[in-house]
Amino acid sequence: MTAKIAHARLLCQSLTIGALILGALPAHAQQATSKSFVDDFDKIDRSIWYVSDGWNNGAHQNCTWSKNQVKAEGGMLQLTFAEGKSKDRNYLCGEIQTKKRFSYGTYEARIKTATGKGLNSAFFTYIGPADKQQHDEIDFEVLGKDTSTVQVNQYIKAKGGNEKLVPVGQGADQSFNDYAFVWEPARLRYYLNGKLVQDVTDPSKIPQNPQKIFFSLWGTDKLANWMGKFAYTQPTTMEIDRMAYTAPGDKCQFEGSIACTLN
Repeated sequence: MTAKIAHARLLCQSLTIGALILGALPAHAQQATSKSFVDDFDKIDRSIWYVSDGWNNGAHQNCTWSKNQVKAEGGMLQLTFAEGKSKDRNYLCGEIQTKKRFSYGTYEARIKTATGKGLNSAFFTYIGPADKQQHDEIDFEVLGKDTSTVQVNQYIKAKGGNEKLVPVGQGADQSFNDYAFVWEPARLRYYLNGKLVQDVTDPSKIPQNPQKIFFSLWGTDKLANWMGKFAYTQPTTMEIDRMAYTAPGDKCQFEGSIACTLN
């Protein structure tokens, strides 16, 4: 079972293990939030992104978030996992998250994941107790134990159990792939390389609360059954070529976007 935990020092932090549930949200909690955007990562736009630095998410995570493991180079966002001492951890890892929250719309990212058992290369949206909200989440996670698949999943008020493994092909760490989801009040669709791979139409299994967008690469010594037995050999990097969010009714943000066929 997986779930994301909010860390007290973060504006909103995540991982899969369990979550606290705060009181019920008012009916108007879901509303228009941030505007459409596309980021080609020629640089890290600090007006959009917050870089996690100096903490970890608990005993299950064997690395410390470090700003030094996050950079934009060659038109790519690069998140790296590497040896490096920080507090009580012997590894450093990278994560960014949006400063603003986003609600219904189309979310798309072009990614090549990291290589290594015990690692998780993730593209997801999340909100939770650190933001005084209930835990909602929508996930793409490539686990280093088997990079030929990507796990899609969602949490509603901290309840998960919606996992599905989708074949990627030659390996998510060998080439770039396009990951996308279209989030609507009564429908949630996941796409891989333009192909619909999961279609959720049960409203009870669809998050309703605006969330932040995350990219993260982290490792574990403790979640071997889920992520594989950790075995570090050398630094490894998750690369993100592009991220786009298209609000409902807006024009698509780049040629070939899933949103171009929806609006």
